Amino acid sequence: MAENKEFKVIGTRPIRHDGIDKVTGRAAYGADIHFPDMLHGKVLRSPYAHARISSIDVSKAASHPAIKCVITSEDLPLVEDTITELGETVINLKHLSDNILASDKALYKGHPVAAVAATDPYAAEEALDMIEVDYEILEPVLDVRQAMEPDAPVLHESLKTESIGKKGDQSQNVASHSQMKHGDLETGFAAADVIVERDFSTATIHQGYIETHNATAQYNEDGELTVWCSTQGAFGVRDQLSKILKMPVSKIKVVPMEIGGGFGGKVQVYIKPIAALLAMKTRKPVKMTMTRTEVFEGTGPAPGSYIRVKLGADTTGKITAAEAHLVFEAGAYPGSAVGAGSLCIFAPYKIDNLQIDGYDVVLNKPKSSAYRAPGAPNACFASECVIDEICQKLDMDPIEFRLINGAKEGDRRCDGPIYPKIGYLETVEAAQNHHHYAESIDIKPNGKLRGRGVASGFWMNGGGRSSVTINVNTDGRINLIEGSTDIGGTRASIAMQAAEVLGISAEDVMPAVGDTDSVGYTGVTGGSRTTFATGIAAINAAEDIRAQMIGVAAKHWELRPSDVRFEDGIFLAQKNGDALRMTFKEVAAAGGPLVGSVTASPGGAGNGFATHIVDLEVDPETGKVDILRYTAIQDVGRAIHPSYAEGQVEGGVAQGVGWALSEGYLYNDEGHMTNASFLDYRMPTSYDLPSIETVLVEVPNPGHPYGVRGAGEVPLVPPLAAIANAVSRAIGVRMTELPMSPDRVLQAMGSI
Repeated sequence: MAENKEFKVIGTRPIRHDGIDKVTGRAAYGADIHFPDMLHGKVLRSPYAHARISSIDVSKAASHPAIKCVITSEDLPLVEDTITELGETVINLKHLSDNILASDKALYKGHPVAAVAATDPYAAEEALDMIEVDYEILEPVLDVRQAMEPDAPVLHESLKTESIGKKGDQSQNVASHSQMKHGDLETGFAAADVIVERDFSTATIHQGYIETHNATAQYNEDGELTVWCSTQGAFGVRDQLSKILKMPVSKIKVVPMEIGGGFGGKVQVYIKPIAALLAMKTRKPVKMTMTRTEVFEGTGPAPGSYIRVKLGADTTGKITAAEAHLVFEAGAYPGSAVGAGSLCIFAPYKIDNLQIDGYDVVLNKPKSSAYRAPGAPNACFASECVIDEICQKLDMDPIEFRLINGAKEGDRRCDGPIYPKIGYLETVEAAQNHHHYAESIDIKPNGKLRGRGVASGFWMNGGGRSSVTINVNTDGRINLIEGSTDIGGTRASIAMQAAEVLGISAEDVMPAVGDTDSVGYTGVTGGSRTTFATGIAAINAAEDIRAQMIGVAAKHWELRPSDVRFEDGIFLAQKNGDALRMTFKEVAAAGGPLVGSVTASPGGAGNGFATHIVDLEVDPETGKVDILRYTAIQDVGRAIHPSYAEGQVEGGVAQGVGWALSEGYLYNDEGHMTNASFLDYRMPTSYDLPSIETVLVEVPNPGHPYGVRGAGEVPLVPPLAAIANAVSRAIGVRMTELPMSPDRVLQAMGSI
């Protein structure tokens, strides 16, 4: 990316403001909270994947001398069937409450059924074994296609399928069926010279954040509840606690601690309401921290999926028709990412005739949650693999195929909207011109098989509400308080946008993430919204400060504000033929402390696109896949801090490598996860990854003053398909199931 001379701060690479605290260990995370006389909470979880709870006897546990409280679902207030927004998804409040503490049924192994608070964590563990639960064990259903069968075990007797706006009359596991279509499929496929139709499946995947879920709750005698926790959105936690516990939001304060990763998995609450309820009942602080096994078995992974794609093209490479059938795991309760997957599956392309059907299906696994472009990686895996096979059948270069069919400004997206200014074709052209793509690949060195894969991806990106407060100190430095949890360097990206407006250095901005009592309402850090939406709030707050400072300078010079100019951090004016000049720091000293506070809800987030190239090697004797070279090209609109934009891309690719080659929940027939630890759940390490080359394309988004497009989620969309396409080309067999573990690769090659 060429150096941008248009801006003073934007496009530079200052050291992140929280960097020293992070590397020296001073940064405080959720598990670092400690209070005198603090209790420790633990959760009893169901050992069965599907069981009716006949009774729970807590009397023995309650008699333990170290136990101060035992709770079950009966201690939670009754909540109604109400749909509420939850970050990137929506959820039924009744289901959210039942997921926190099971009422009539345990719907997955690890489902919480009771909780205790004790004077020490070891006593709490002992007390869990003293709780007696009478279960009626039911048959679990663990596969979405099996769950859709008429004779499948039913998880929720009250669940009726809502299909294209109409509610069914029979209980079943299909929560909803949606459809998007335009044009004429029959005509489109009739015009095709080549048609490919394939089925694809992906495993249930965990986000892989290093820090486990945690919460410490304190309830005061005046009815005020404070919760310290790891979360992607403090206001989202406050709202969920308010609705689940039936408390006014004004009585709840949520303090977001530093976060050790989230990727969408730390939006929904799990143990936070339990800690709060235990604190309310004991009137003592209660701390809870999940184990890694609890995180795997009892929080929201990304959904597994089954997808069928049919695509037709003529001899020129023009797509004539496309059809997709997506079935996503919702887990124990409705609400998978199938809607987003349906929207994204063909989004990079202009297709005149298409139909997309999406099915949200419940089964006996943890309620699925968001994971970085939720739904899009699954969908892209299927569509981009079919496109690659079409290219093989047409003997057409896959980059050329994308240039022929790629979406551009003015084209209609599959779900209806017309694309504004987008940069998809620019990413494809950058891939075509990149030296990686120009260099040939030796397909059989040393008896191993090599292949190159290409794939593109899309994420719509989000806006939503954000708040920022700026305080100007008399020494000319500013304090910036934002409501967005900093996961990937957003303190820096938000501070830099404010600094650009005010003509000061990024180092003169001191950003902090506030609690829910210290800053205005702010949505979650997710949906690739933060640098865009919170950035606009910071820009608006800085513009307010600039206007106030112009007023200060005008008053100092005895001029009208309209007589004062502001250029690159300097206030200028003319008076009686004399040139007047004051620096930002001089005006700050003259005006005293100034405050600017803004809440913004911007639209125009700007869609994101990426195109990836990967070279890899397959060992035909072991089936092991080694990534040799990876180039990720992405339109970021405008890179505020290029290093962090590159880091987002590299992180997404690394997660995509794991999803493609090694990661996935493994279940036995009883619905027990058999690899619920990082020892057995195989995430990639540095040994599994090459040096990832990133290319930042900048097609400025007209919806943002500096052209920002969200950059955090698109990077995870193409890798699954790019790697699958490379493996398929290397071994000569189309791979359709993830992860492509060595045994599956050998099986595809006919070796086992």
